[in-house]
Amino acid sequence: MQRFAAVFLFWALPLFCQSNNGELRLKVADPSGHGAKIIVHIISAANQYRNALATSDEGELVVQRLPFGVYQLEIDEPGFAAVSQSVDIHSALPTERKIVLKLPTVNESATVSAANTLIDPDRAGSVSQIGPEQIQTRLSSVPGRSVQDLVNSQPGWLYEGNAVLHPRGSEYQTQFVVDGIPLTDNRSPSFGPPMDADDLQSLSIYTAGIPAEYGRKMGGVVEVNTIQDAQAGLHGQVVLSGGSFDSAGAAARGQYTWGKNIFGASASGAMTDHYLNPVVPQNYSNTGTLGVFSGSYERDVTPKDRLRFIVSHELARYDIPNEQVQQAAGQRQTADNIETMGIASYQHTFSSNSVGDFRVMARNNANGFNSNQDSTPVEVFQQNSFSEVYFKGTATISHGWNEWKFGFESDNTFLNENFRYHITDPSQYADGTLIDFSFRGNRPDLEQSIFLQDQIRLKSWTINAGLRWDHYQLLLNRQALDPRVSISRYIPSAGLLLHVSYDRVFQTPSSENILLSSSAAVESINPTNFFRLPVEPSQGNYYEAGLTKAVHETVKLDANYFRRRVTNYADDDQIDNTSISFPISFQKAVIYGAEGKLELTEWRRFTGFLSYSYQVGNAWFPVTGGLFLGDNASAAESQLSGHFPDTQDQRNTVRGRLQYQVNPRFWIAGGVQYDTGLPFQFGGDPAEALAVYGPQVLARINFARGRIYPSFLVNASAGANVYKSDHMNIQFQVDGQNLSNVLDVLDFGGLFSGNAIGPPRSVAMRLTTNF
Repeated sequence: MQRFAAVFLFWALPLFCQSNNGELRLKVADPSGHGAKIIVHIISAANQYRNALATSDEGELVVQRLPFGVYQLEIDEPGFAAVSQSVDIHSALPTERKIVLKLPTVNESATVSAANTLIDPDRAGSVSQIGPEQIQTRLSSVPGRSVQDLVNSQPGWLYEGNAVLHPRGSEYQTQFVVDGIPLTDNRSPSFGPPMDADDLQSLSIYTAGIPAEYGRKMGGVVEVNTIQDAQAGLHGQVVLSGGSFDSAGAAARGQYTWGKNIFGASASGAMTDHYLNPVVPQNYSNTGTLGVFSGSYERDVTPKDRLRFIVSHELARYDIPNEQVQQAAGQRQTADNIETMGIASYQHTFSSNSVGDFRVMARNNANGFNSNQDSTPVEVFQQNSFSEVYFKGTATISHGWNEWKFGFESDNTFLNENFRYHITDPSQYADGTLIDFSFRGNRPDLEQSIFLQDQIRLKSWTINAGLRWDHYQLLLNRQALDPRVSISRYIPSAGLLLHVSYDRVFQTPSSENILLSSSAAVESINPTNFFRLPVEPSQGNYYEAGLTKAVHETVKLDANYFRRRVTNYADDDQIDNTSISFPISFQKAVIYGAEGKLELTEWRRFTGFLSYSYQVGNAWFPVTGGLFLGDNASAAESQLSGHFPDTQDQRNTVRGRLQYQVNPRFWIAGGVQYDTGLPFQFGGDPAEALAVYGPQVLARINFARGRIYPSFLVNASAGANVYKSDHMNIQFQVDGQNLSNVLDVLDFGGLFSGNAIGPPRSVAMRLTTNF
């Protein structure tokens, strides 16, 4: 874990242009040619995007950060003929469109349909989109997990414990790109400060066909857009929530547009008695308190120059769940994550065919861990921190069929680790283990990259090709050159998009306690039972083939087959059930599977989705990196061949949700979650485990197969528009989760191993006011 200190520094930088987002600049004029102030409806079924925005007095509207795709523009203004036009957004360069309104003629009418936005014909790879509507009506989450829960609803993603996301079998290789800034550290509740879904506008999620712009953490990339579209005056949202486990939260955000200036601010806070996944059903010592504060300023300095600044401060303080024996002993272990960040960007449009931007981010991140004197079997203390300064510059040039994007990154992270322990129950450790140990260390992690990518559109063919060079320097000095390519073919007559992709990836090790686990001092913990190797970066080859098919204009089918082969496969180990972890690696891993998703955009008041994932993952010995002590050291040193299921080898995963609009102001929904269970490692006696955990837990454990038994969870929701006017909308939603009250064992390893149990039956409520 890592503890956050130091003051941040930020400087001028470009607009947050993300690889999968563009900008629409719209001008609406009346029949005389003067600007018209009207409402424009913008719809994309493929991107789950539906918004109504007002033009300025001059008839101008700028919509930033639109996910690539086909959009329908609809205008139905009294006194004018209805308008319905489509517009393609497939470039980082602004797309300009002018609409001249016409006077209505006798018997003239317009039939508006968003069916032609169901498939993006120019999308070269598979990208999962989560838009404002799904975010707004999402299932409520335990505080600190709302963003992770949205990502986990997509095929190919699953949880292990404590909301750690695992994309297609990858461990700690998820990258969040927040408003254009990549965050490659672990953002799960037990490692990093929270992100709140109420701050989001959209998510774009990659597990294949990943642009060369992204690197270093490549299991999955999640583009997060938090920035509202600019509308004149003051607009915002207030959310109040509460529910089971004494959970309560409040969030507010607002944006004020004045001329060419946009001011934004947000704040949120939450508390709960179910923050992490408990290790026993009793949910001992599991409170959490969260807070997030941010402010932003944006200005179009000229029609070609835009500046933006963001500052944020996030914190989380929580308890570590106890085993029964730890609860009886009076143990209390606490942790905290604190982060302060500053971001600035500058964007300059050179011409209608070229744009450049530069951005910088600086942040301090600190994680702390403390134990009282009654902790067993060990008292652990940690105060880790890192300071990071990140630079990125890109240029985009469009010419004919090609759109070139090239740029550079420089990420400079300064790690500080401060760790100590005191063993209170030596019987739980190998003979010769040091009773007291402490470590302090610091070192810079310097990483640079250069990338070039080209998007080629040739009628019904689209090709995304890229090349990326990465350099990593922490304990090792490594570099790699990685090609990537995605190709798609659209067949309009069949409403079918076919695509294939290849990604060569270079993945840096997790920095969590990497200085401690690689230090010479750690050998003194147990000199006779000790094994350590430096953790090399992972390198892998990702393959995917798939299709997207429109069915009856309201249903979209996505289906993919994927295969990944990774050398120096990254995994992690942890100290008992403390959540303090460090990186390890194995010779290789092969992960393959298939995914499918049916999405119902709207049919007779119904909307919803059903997804299925099949995955097989195996890792191969020998161990190629990491720290091992005691019996684990002997096993790591002697096991030189063979393979085993990776810890995310869940064969079958199903997610589904169906919503019905009862009337314009009231809806109901139901959903299911089915997991066939993760593999686990347990070296003890099942009879002893029965005495410790009881029959309720062991009934969920299949010791013969070494897997958790399948679980089937049911949820239900209802929502209503309590009040609606031209300037305000108040919505109320209630959710019931795990209605069958299944004991949802996610992971198991026995006493002090870091078991994980999901929440029991629960209820949550949310009141949202938009203005």
